[in-house]
Amino acid sequence: MYKLFTLSILLCTTTLMTSAKGHQSAQTSKNQESAAEAPRYELVWSDEFDYNGLPDSKKWSYDIAGNKSGWGNNEAQFYTKENLKNAEVKDGMLFINAIKEDFEGKKYTSARLITKSKGDWLYGKVEVRAKLPEGRGMWPAIWMLPTDWKYGGWPASGEIDIMENVGYDPYVIVASAHTKAYNHSIGTHKNAKITIADCYAEFHNYILEWDSDEYRVYVDSTLYFTYKNDGTGFQSWPFDQRFHLLLNVAVGGNWGGSKGIDDTITSRSMVVDYVRVYQKK
Repeated sequence: MYKLFTLSILLCTTTLMTSAKGHQSAQTSKNQESAAEAPRYELVWSDEFDYNGLPDSKKWSYDIAGNKSGWGNNEAQFYTKENLKNAEVKDGMLFINAIKEDFEGKKYTSARLITKSKGDWLYGKVEVRAKLPEGRGMWPAIWMLPTDWKYGGWPASGEIDIMENVGYDPYVIVASAHTKAYNHSIGTHKNAKITIADCYAEFHNYILEWDSDEYRVYVDSTLYFTYKNDGTGFQSWPFDQRFHLLLNVAVGGNWGGSKGIDDTITSRSMVVDYVRVYQKK
């Protein structure tokens, strides 16, 4: 009886091991297939911020053209140009600083950095690792605008919002698409939200993957917004043209300031660890 019992256990163990190995082999094969199917990207543009001083002028410019108009959103800040107080690279990071101070008729200064004519892309993957500024009235953004405005002024030529956060709605990250057919001015804009409980204390990766048929927005590895090309033309899909990247911290404005601005805040920073842009091989 003992020998039979032992033999039975050995047979069961062998069967289980064979089954497990078969499962592992199938899973490995499946993983290899998934890896083979995944898009293969190569790095085409980046800033690791491994220097000190002003942002690299070969990669970044300062957008100041809308200061007088309030950028169409009644914003409270004045964006400065080549001012270390508002945009500085140090300790391996880019700091975009919104500061409470009277300047050119505004109550705040900040910076709005753009890659236009220095980094313009059609399709690809954009990854920005950043820590966000906290406080009511703060409005940091990582986003993209068309370089050539082929289909006309905003919103006809499109806008891709990879990350926006308004301080009165803490921890809520918003991704949006703006087109002629879908935009906030007519109440049809497409967006999605995700809550990131430590977005002010920790760095996260804000990612766009953009193809000819759709674009997808992630925080770290979590996909939370997909905007699809419905095939009806530029009115809904103007995203077949070159776009460039923008990084900025606005203060107040129609959305960011709709619950007021905490006037006890004297300065806040969006801190960027790196910016990397990839395109498919």
